[in-house]
Amino acid sequence: MASSQLINDYRQWLTFQRQEQLSREHQGIAQRLEDARASAGQVLQAYRSMAEKASTEGACYRTLFLRERNDNESLPCEGWLFVRRVLSEESSTRVRVTLLETFTLEDGIITPGDKPARKLTLEIYDKLNIDKGMRTEVRVDCLDTQQDYHFITLLDAVRGDLRPHLK
Repeated sequence: MASSQLINDYRQWLTFQRQEQLSREHQGIAQRLEDARASAGQVLQAYRSMAEKASTEGACYRTLFLRERNDNESLPCEGWLFVRRVLSEESSTRVRVTLLETFTLEDGIITPGDKPARKLTLEIYDKLNIDKGMRTEVRVDCLDTQQDYHFITLLDAVRGDLRPHLK
């Protein structure tokens, strides 16, 4: 086997390892949110705090989200969210964000700035889960692209150096 092929195989293996790690992480955090019975109101307050820190400090928060593929398979992706604005109306809550993707299975690890930032609108809501005895679970889904959904944004993973890449 040629050295370059071996290196390519190794890089592909690392990408699959990272994908598996993100799958376990997303699933674990989603389960903890469900067990804690987090509500849309609690998540809304977290996003308001993120928006405040974004405006004053340029804070971006690590986020994991699912992306549905052409074969109806959903895999987690990773990125950084800059929360621009939180809009609450009667029973609807929408969040305007800018997303910098940092990992997808197709692209592997993406350095901020290598892929253009995307401006998105997320919706926060409580979803009724009939399979779990009529319990509700909080969801944050993208309204702009239906294949991106179930965003989980981590308050303890913050960066302030990504603002130049958000344009």
